[in-house]
Amino acid sequence: MSPTRQQRNLAAFEMMSPTEAGVVLAAAGALQRAAEAGKIQPLLRGKNLGLLCETDEGDAALLRRAAMELGAHVAHIRPSLSELSTAQQVRHTARMLGRLYDAVECQGMAATLVQQMGVDAGVPVYDGVACDGHPTAKLAQLLGGDASPADKRRFVLQAVLLGTIG
Repeated sequence: MSPTRQQRNLAAFEMMSPTEAGVVLAAAGALQRAAEAGKIQPLLRGKNLGLLCETDEGDAALLRRAAMELGAHVAHIRPSLSELSTAQQVRHTARMLGRLYDAVECQGMAATLVQQMGVDAGVPVYDGVACDGHPTAKLAQLLGGDASPADKRRFVLQAVLLGTIG
């Protein structure tokens, strides 16, 4: 049985099948065409995204823009969890974040910590989905059109967000 959108954790995004990659690219292409035509719709209106990272610049700003352009609210949260946190602290924090947000993006956190949060949060938990080293960056390079590389990244991020919380 395949996981539902709510259960899917994109920490293992590298394991995306070619079919799934094609679906993300097709959605990103549709978003790109809509943006070029000036017809961006607030498809994530009413959704809340938690952004756990130290700074709200760079990769975090890219994700914030991608989500906000689709109508989502984005809250920047400085992470207080570390690899030294107890399992109970991680579980409690993940459950609380899952009640407050429709998805959570973690940047600069240990992969094992993000994975545990993904188990307990009950909402999609991304592991640096907007970061340069994430497979979504490579996927964005496959997106056609004349858009800048940054815009292509944004469209792929928007497709991922719509596919998991939309």
